[in-house]
Amino acid sequence: MSKIQEISNAVQSGKSKIVGGLVQEALDQGVNPSEILNIGMIDAMSIVGEKFTKNEIFVPEMLVAARAMKKGVEVLKPHLAGDGSSSVGKMVMGTVSGDLHDIGKNLVIMMMESAGFEVIDLGVDVAVEKFVTSVKENPDVVIVGVSALLTTTMPAMRDTVKALLECECRDRIKIMVGGAPITQEFANEIGADAYTEDAASAAQVAKSFVTFASA
Repeated sequence: MSKIQEISNAVQSGKSKIVGGLVQEALDQGVNPSEILNIGMIDAMSIVGEKFTKNEIFVPEMLVAARAMKKGVEVLKPHLAGDGSSSVGKMVMGTVSGDLHDIGKNLVIMMMESAGFEVIDLGVDVAVEKFVTSVKENPDVVIVGVSALLTTTMPAMRDTVKALLECECRDRIKIMVGGAPITQEFANEIGADAYTEDAASAAQVAKSFVTFASA
């Protein structure tokens, strides 16, 4: 079995204690750091995400796999500096004003980071203006994730998306929405670019947006 396959298996199994060591061994053997990241870890998390989508595994298993990947990335980071391949794009993510739920948001951030995105986490109860300002202040942001977990905060999501649609930065961003009460129908109605049911799907859709943009 190749060292990269060993890393991939360790990430998928959530073996965070051994991932760092395996990554170091691969580096010592002269394996390309980008290959370790993309094949050994990001692809491994894609497999984890697919299993989650199919209900073959659940949130706890996904969390331990993401933690394992993080340990590997810590060892790898110095070797990726200035490489440019360590980030596929930058994203802003937050839970809308009036909503204090962060589990769903944090899961999405974890899967986005696992897919290679750099994420600016605005936290919970985020005012409309904060979303817009954050996008304006970070001209390399390509995706904005807006989360709402309460039916009562759906209007806040509508207001946030409306403000982003009217922002002069609209042309360079894709607006993604999600959360328990949100449906595809609601996403279409408010003008969002995408709606996904879970964190794993969100990462897949985000990657497809970036791939399409750079094609």
